[in-house]
Amino acid sequence: MKKLFIYSLLAISFVTVSCKKEASLQSYLVDSQDKKGFITLDVPASILQLSMDKASEEDKKAFESIRKVNLTGLPYKDADEATYEEEKGKLKDILKGSDYKKLINFKKDGMHATIYYSGETDAVDEIIAFGYGKEMGVGIARILGDNMNPGKIMQMMQKAKVDGGDLDLSKFKALLGNTIPMKNKKQVTEEDTVEASN
Repeated sequence: MKKLFIYSLLAISFVTVSCKKEASLQSYLVDSQDKKGFITLDVPASILQLSMDKASEEDKKAFESIRKVNLTGLPYKDADEATYEEEKGKLKDILKGSDYKKLINFKKDGMHATIYYSGETDAVDEIIAFGYGKEMGVGIARILGDNMNPGKIMQMMQKAKVDGGDLDLSKFKALLGNTIPMKNKKQVTEEDTVEASN
């Protein structure tokens, strides 16, 4: 009976710690909705339009694997230096303490970005794009889906037309697709997890 009690406590502790890790990014996304200067969007996949007549079968498959995109960003023009550094530090700490696997790091035109994922390399459930730079600001995008392939998602994003009405999603699109050097592969491999720099 005593052993059962100890095992139960251990199991509860493990679940609590796991939930805290998972909740930390979610909490940041939720808390940012009330912060001055932040742009926050919960975007259903339907807001991203592909020209289906020009889309390849691979692009269609990548598009259909996406369920939702959460975006949170603080444009540099709307923040002072201290706030920019503070938010950048918070996101770095959250991602460092998480179970996300790093896919790629890169730098381009003063922007730093890191792509993370969770799941298996050929069946990813979540992709995180974290970026910062003094032209763009600091932001994070979370793509939720089923059996996604990060390489194919990034290729598809380069071709996607963002249909957001009056919403300016161009910076987020750039973070997710236009500046990411990905190889033309059907699956993400261990090779893709090395650091790249442009």
